[in-house]
Amino acid sequence: MSSQTAADKDPIKIRGNAVMYIWMFLFIFGGLISCVVLIQNGLKFESDYALIYLGGGLIFFPFFLYEAIWALPSLVPGKVLFTIIPGNKGKIVSKKAEVEFFDIKNIDYKRNPINLFNEIYVETFDEKRIKFKTYNLLHEVNFYDIVDEHVYPHMEENAKVVWNRKITNDQLLKSMEYKRRNHEI
Repeated sequence: MSSQTAADKDPIKIRGNAVMYIWMFLFIFGGLISCVVLIQNGLKFESDYALIYLGGGLIFFPFFLYEAIWALPSLVPGKVLFTIIPGNKGKIVSKKAEVEFFDIKNIDYKRNPINLFNEIYVETFDEKRIKFKTYNLLHEVNFYDIVDEHVYPHMEENAKVVWNRKITNDQLLKSMEYKRRNHEI
């Protein structure tokens, strides 16, 4: 009989933070609305700043529209960003990819330069690079907590050393005086 409890076998569904949903919605759609208002006021030519309004609206409208198109898949209420299957043979699973804990060589949370959204990048021992999209709905500290609690105990020793170094050297975590829950270095 396995030593894992039933609670260890239940998948953990990682969803976006409600505050991050509100922040993203306000930023993207607030920016789109602001650009439309600037363009409308600029086209009236009633102000000495009409050309500045028009130029600012026309310059930033494509950026906010581009971000809105990228963010549309995330606006489904209760969207599961990825799922963690806990345990010794656990893995991180999304609709497009999956990676087992013991196969993780390096895991990081980086900004995608194309769409400016944070994503989880996983490098495996067989040199595969796997991305898990988060649509900026997962706060960086929540990412560190999730990996530290569920993934870290089942990683290879070399990957644990890399993760420990990453936690120790991260400026955001230092400024927050971050304390690890289950693992002391």
